[in-house]
Amino acid sequence: MASKITQQDHVDSHVEMVSLEGKLEDYDLGSGKGVADITLNGSIPVNCSKNSSFHSMPSNGVLESIKIVIFSTKINLLIPFGPAAILVKAFGRHHGWVFFLSLMGIIPLAERLGFATEQLAFFTGPTVGGLLNATFGNATELIISIYALKTGMMRVVQQSLLGSILSNMLLVLGCAFFGGGLVHSHKEQSFNKSAAGVNSGLLLMAVMGLLFPAVLHFTHTEMHYGKSELALSRFSSCVMLIAYAAYLYFQLKSQKDLYDPVEAETPNEGSHVDDDETPEISKWESIVWLAVLTLCISVLSEYLVDAIEGASVAMNIPIAFISVILLPIVGNAAEHASAIMFAVKDKLDISLGVAIGSSTQISMFGIPFCVVVGWIMGRPMDLNFQLFETATLFMTVLVVAFMLQEGTSNYFKGLMLILCYVIVAASFFVHVDPKSIEDKLGNT
Repeated sequence: MASKITQQDHVDSHVEMVSLEGKLEDYDLGSGKGVADITLNGSIPVNCSKNSSFHSMPSNGVLESIKIVIFSTKINLLIPFGPAAILVKAFGRHHGWVFFLSLMGIIPLAERLGFATEQLAFFTGPTVGGLLNATFGNATELIISIYALKTGMMRVVQQSLLGSILSNMLLVLGCAFFGGGLVHSHKEQSFNKSAAGVNSGLLLMAVMGLLFPAVLHFTHTEMHYGKSELALSRFSSCVMLIAYAAYLYFQLKSQKDLYDPVEAETPNEGSHVDDDETPEISKWESIVWLAVLTLCISVLSEYLVDAIEGASVAMNIPIAFISVILLPIVGNAAEHASAIMFAVKDKLDISLGVAIGSSTQISMFGIPFCVVVGWIMGRPMDLNFQLFETATLFMTVLVVAFMLQEGTSNYFKGLMLILCYVIVAASFFVHVDPKSIEDKLGNT
């Protein structure tokens, strides 16, 4: 009898080992995971590695993909506002309504852009995912800027790009810290402060590039009045573009380990290993949706720019406030939604990659790129953002740099950043920009 039990146990043990070996073959051994990652019952965690088998999921059908992206959230009820703006523009000249409807129509598209980028981040990892989110999130601002350059609205270009930096650094990052801090109130969230320090240094370099042309102008120390300032701006823009290219190489190739996310705390006994989500759409579906949504946002952005001046008169709101505050809030809706979602999921490194990475991309690539494009177009686009705007950017970079130096965040830090943005918004609401008035009179 004992012999039979021993033999049966041996057979069962052999069957279990074969089953376990079969699961190990499906497991991504190249990810550095081992037997310790397998649960006691022999099952494999659903989200054990970014390269695991669910990332090779088959593509959804077209209708299923549309259902997931378009009909899975209530904010998409605002999508009809976009076509409504086009109709109002076609059958009337109510600039206030066109501006409002375009503004509301871009919000759900930008949020879905963040969703598509989040799905793509499953396949690319946090560093590239944050860079992609920043790039596609800034597509709206860059398209608006190029269109405004063609129409000669240089101040709208400058102020909208400046507003994008301020919005990302204060409002987006502040809401991410605040939302993540409330959800994870039992601990301080942490992030890679080395990577944050590199971004802070680049932002200070951008402030330097914007500060010198403004100081040169307001101290009247130009060697050739009106020409030295423009020449310095174009030279500095080329240097900033080179620096940004070097930063991308440093981030993605040379020092990839520096941008590795901070390891999260060990889960408690009551937590589940498979709390992380899996992608809902495939990699190529994510790429297609990014292209489609970016195109739709670009179309509505054109209507938005055309209606700015008329909306300023109709709603009695300064153009500076519209350009610096309202446009970036809508243009940054993708970053805003994504940064908060990632912070709530305790993926703060991706939130910083989205918020601070977007600010770095606008300041070190977007602004110099527009100067170079204006140079090609024959437009005198420069880096003289005027003293008030440059001082605002300088103070913002200092405040955020101090907030990031410890490598931790909580809801109070987020609240302080949000309140700083409220002060900035109030300042631009009472700020009169003579340059904007000149542009407005010149285009009427």
